[in-house]
This record gives sequence, structure tokens and C-alpha cells, in this order.
Amino acid sequence: MTPPSAHPGEATVPDHSVLLRRHGLRCTPARLCALRLLSVSGEHLSCTDVCTELRRLGLPFDQATVYRTLETLTDVGLAHAVHGPGPKRYGVSPAPHHHTVCEECGRVQDLAIADMREAVERITELTGLRAGAGGSLLLYGRCAQCSE
Repeated sequence: MTPPSAHPGEATVPDHSVLLRRHGLRCTPARLCALRLLSVSGEHLSCTDVCTELRRLGLPFDQATVYRTLETLTDVGLAHAVHGPGPKRYGVSPAPHHHTVCEECGRVQDLAIADMREAVERITELTGLRAGAGGSLLLYGRCAQCSE
């Protein structure tokens, strides 16, 4: 089985087999496919979402394999997990960022660290907590679609 192909004109997608090896992982078809899918989608996907999309692409991995794969990718830092209402969602990003999570539909969106710098500084002033380099602020609420 081969990983899902990149979208046309997508020149910035890294060589996923190199990334896996660099993080001490074997390049299994499930790891390559899941990492490629998360990279190309630009979305935070649940294990079920990943399974559905891989099956749509003709790559019938079972849910247990996909779950273990997503957890492994998260453990080594190639992906991250966001907890919210509903299932855990997984994403990849080249830079640390914050997230918004819709309490109604569970949609997760990235929020650039630069856009939240003042808020994080204020949180530090109020609580003394200093966010780590990979620290993520989670804002829960209702997205624009669910608020209508």
C-alpha cells in the first residue's frame, strides 16, 4: 500500500519516511498513510475520520491499527492530540500553536501563538504559570457555524 498522494502543486510536504526514521520509527504503511493524511488535510481529525478517509482512498486499515498509529505519532511529537467534546482529534503543524474547540460540533481550529501572545502574558501575570515551548492554550466555546 502506498500513502495518499499530495495535492497537486504541494511542494512543501516533507518526506514522511524521513520524518518517521528521524523520530526512531519504522516506516510502516499505516504510519506513512496516517502522517500523510494529517499533513495534507490541514484539519484535526478523529481516529474514525482518519479510518474513513483511508478507506475512501482504498487503504482499509482497521480502527485499532489507526488508533495505535496516531498515538505513536503523538508520543514522538510528529502529531498532537486535542481533547474536547467527542473524540480526541489529531493534527500536525510545523510550529507550536493554540487551539479553539467547539463544544457543540467538536471542530478544532489552530490559533497562531503570535495572535495570543498578550493573552498568554496576562495569564502568566495572573497565575504565575509559564507556558512551555509546546504548550497549547485551549479555548472552548461555540464555533461560528454552531452559533448561528
